[in-house]
Amino acid sequence: MQHTISAEHLTLEKVDEIIRSRVELTLSDDSRRRIIKCRDYLDERIARSDDPIYGINTGFGSLCNTKIDKASRGQLQKNLVMSHAAGTGKEVRPELVKLMLLLKIQGLSYGHSGVTLELVERLIWHYNNDVLPVVYDQGSLGASGDLAPLAHLALPLLGKGEVWQNGKKAEATNVLEEHGLEPLTLRSKEGLAMLNGTQFMSAHGVLICLEAKRQLDAADLIGSCSLEAFDGRPEPFNDEVHVVRVQPGQRTVARHIREILADSQNFHASKAHVQDPYSFRCIPQVHGAARDAVDHCLKVFENEINAVTDNPTIFPDSDEIISAGNFHGQPLALALDFMAIAMAEIGSISERRTYKLVNGKRGLPDFLVADPGLNSGFMIPQYTAASIVSRNKQLCTPASVDTIDSSNGQEDHVSMGANAAVKCLEVVENVQSVLAIELLTSCQALHFRNVEGAATKIQRLYSDFRKTVPAVEQDREMYPLIAASKAFLKTVQL
Repeated sequence: MQHTISAEHLTLEKVDEIIRSRVELTLSDDSRRRIIKCRDYLDERIARSDDPIYGINTGFGSLCNTKIDKASRGQLQKNLVMSHAAGTGKEVRPELVKLMLLLKIQGLSYGHSGVTLELVERLIWHYNNDVLPVVYDQGSLGASGDLAPLAHLALPLLGKGEVWQNGKKAEATNVLEEHGLEPLTLRSKEGLAMLNGTQFMSAHGVLICLEAKRQLDAADLIGSCSLEAFDGRPEPFNDEVHVVRVQPGQRTVARHIREILADSQNFHASKAHVQDPYSFRCIPQVHGAARDAVDHCLKVFENEINAVTDNPTIFPDSDEIISAGNFHGQPLALALDFMAIAMAEIGSISERRTYKLVNGKRGLPDFLVADPGLNSGFMIPQYTAASIVSRNKQLCTPASVDTIDSSNGQEDHVSMGANAAVKCLEVVENVQSVLAIELLTSCQALHFRNVEGAATKIQRLYSDFRKTVPAVEQDREMYPLIAASKAFLKTVQL
């Protein structure tokens, strides 16, 4: 199977399909024509004029007024890639690097970057053969593009740096030699086109959006299980309540809960209590607000992955080469901070439901275990969830309000979007753990309630869960159960 890179609008769902189905990439004929046309125009423009063009016949950043002679312009591009490969921190996981490659190929295919067809085809070779550059998650200010991470993405083109192949890390030069390939000799603009761009931030954002959407569905289902276990009331999910609030996500979540619990005897039975705590009663309002936030961020990232984000931008038809700022990550930085906050709230309200379930209220035993006192039961999983929620609060300090002067003041306002991306990904991964603890806890509580009186969908969830995660009759190590619950959440059909 193949996916053809073209100017056709790329959705996040399509990106997910491409990555998951492991299709090979190929360029459309139209993309090839655009890339060749742009490169031919750039060569012709350089040949007929010595006017300064940023990063092509000048230095970079604050060195933009330093002119570079024709004989040195290829070396300029090579030097750029090598000198900017200054990343540190953790290695970016291979699936994210592969997504970075896909998005970089897509951005270059529009024919506004001035790269050669050979360079784009080499990137496609790396993608199709799973020869994935080693990239680090620290070093980008998210403004002149993701310079350091994208430099590491570009190093193997020069036969430098390291790559992952068949689960092993190796020197890029050795891997190229194994495949009978020579390092590329970069031409004018090519190093700059590789480094200027938002593909580190964008790849993180795409992955986060896709995972967040799945977690939001999981949160509605797990919240419904907790409502069953806690003997929650149905009235707060009545559609009339949400129609008058006019918040679309809120109404969607209330509908989800009604649909999941439609045939529940427990949920629709008469209640002794008049109201539920907010963590149960306000599921539509909190989960719904997060849905609306994620929907907004999804649109931002979908726009970005269909964009040209390097610099200068080349317009052959209008004979223009424009040095501007499409590499600036502010739209992404704001969206990533927004998404981190929204998803942290999903974790926060989930932990509160876990807390209520272990409190020994509404006919449930203390800490959801027989003989509490001798047994601590589910006391400490709630501590773990609380610890993770607190960590997420710390991670939600926005990166996008920060900036720091760089390149001798030429790059005097930066987005810090790469930092926003890294910590947002951690938030979303943390929320997965918190939801897994709530699922573990709510199924344990349902064990003491009335599984037979639960909704059909909840009974099915409970039955599937119990195939891999047993109920706790007396104290035992809890960490394997949490791990099993997380694994279940990753594979269950929501």
